[in-house]
Amino acid sequence: KKKPNMKLASLALSGFLLAHDVSSFAPSIGSTRAESSLNVFSTPGSLGTGEGWIDPSSPVNSKESLEKTLSETLKGSTFQKRISILGSTGSIGTQTLDIVDACPENFVVDALSAGNNAELMAEQVMKYSPKVASLSTPEAAEKLRTILKDRGCADMPDIVYGDEGILEAATVGSADTVVTGIVGAAGLLPTIEAIKLGKDIALANKETLISGGPVINPLVEKHGINMLPADSEHSAIFQCLQGVPPGGLRRVILTASGGAFRDLSKDELFRMCEEDSAAVQKKATTHPNWDMGAKITLDSATMMNKGLEVIEAHYLFGASYEDIDIVIHPQSIVHSMVETQDTSCIAQLGWADMRLPIVYSVSWPHRLKMPYKPLNLAEIGSLTFKAPDREKYPCIQLAYDAGNKGGTMTAVLNAANEAANEMFRADVGLGFLDIPKLIEGAMEAHKEDFKDKDVTLDDILSCDAWAREYVAEETKTVTKQALIL
Repeated sequence: KKKPNMKLASLALSGFLLAHDVSSFAPSIGSTRAESSLNVFSTPGSLGTGEGWIDPSSPVNSKESLEKTLSETLKGSTFQKRISILGSTGSIGTQTLDIVDACPENFVVDALSAGNNAELMAEQVMKYSPKVASLSTPEAAEKLRTILKDRGCADMPDIVYGDEGILEAATVGSADTVVTGIVGAAGLLPTIEAIKLGKDIALANKETLISGGPVINPLVEKHGINMLPADSEHSAIFQCLQGVPPGGLRRVILTASGGAFRDLSKDELFRMCEEDSAAVQKKATTHPNWDMGAKITLDSATMMNKGLEVIEAHYLFGASYEDIDIVIHPQSIVHSMVETQDTSCIAQLGWADMRLPIVYSVSWPHRLKMPYKPLNLAEIGSLTFKAPDREKYPCIQLAYDAGNKGGTMTAVLNAANEAANEMFRADVGLGFLDIPKLIEGAMEAHKEDFKDKDVTLDDILSCDAWAREYVAEETKTVTKQALIL
């Protein structure tokens, strides 16, 4: 089912956004929060009244989740889990396999899926002997088959490809946990099918909940699976909530590194965008603290990454948007915090190592002994925090606005960002500050077809496709204007 074109003439609705110079840019979608409210010690918006709170998708904040956690904990750490890894050759996938190497008695790999890196996939197949190996294209799958035959693979997996291949990897019968390390909305369908089969999800793909939250959360409840966050901030919150009684959570505080431009003022960043776009592009795709994929690194530079995490935190932990705050923490040692009803603040600390949240997502609620460097606060010396500048990072407000709107708006936000992010990295002439302009334009244009009741998977997928088309069309206008200038 394809969504109507939504009158591409409506592109003109946001054309004025693209005509403005960088110094005049400010997101115009209605703000619902005072900029000064983003402070670690500020009063939470809803004061714990429950307004805007929902049932969480992760096993927290309820009697049932406490009982489940205790039951699993008492089984001891001699467990063995069978896992399927979506995105096995990427950052999340390779680090998950590092964990398998460190704890071979606890994990068995049943399925792997990846893009087109047949060489690395072949190495992984030879080492872990999965039942299913999936690549993006038939050519890559055939190359994998040839490599494995040449290397004398004794235990040949079922080699598949494309969307159907990802689904086969996600739904392999023997796996009980699926690690979703695929970037973008491509992880939505495989996650849904895995949930329907009762598999736990180690969630590294934040778009699954950002776009699909209205569909995913009811499925999690229906099938009784565990949605276990595998990214650093949400894992930190999840860990902080272990043992917090139902109703005990008051506020979620997400920490952010500040991304590539954290040491520049708003004026310095905007001036750099005007005078040296090539330097901006290079800097925006290099993260100061974390070793992440290209898409997430750019999202960190725009701080859309943090805006998306706000929406994900809403669905994972149930907090209202008024009770989810962001604070910039350049050292990336405090990975996030929660405030309880008695105003106690509980934080999770650790080195900037993605393996730490991943290992908890696949071993929860156990604590496995890992061969990592222990945290040394004396070595760090000091930890600093500051509120983000929403004029410098307009994507933050766009995410809050989309989240508060709910329904299909978050799918449009996510798809528009994903498309603009990709266009920027492809170096087609898109400027850094064009990214939030394109996202805001898509959100404005979507208002006439917005849906917030009885949202279906088809609704989400059609909105996703429309938003990508919108950004593609608008990008032509932007780059054409740049060429004329």
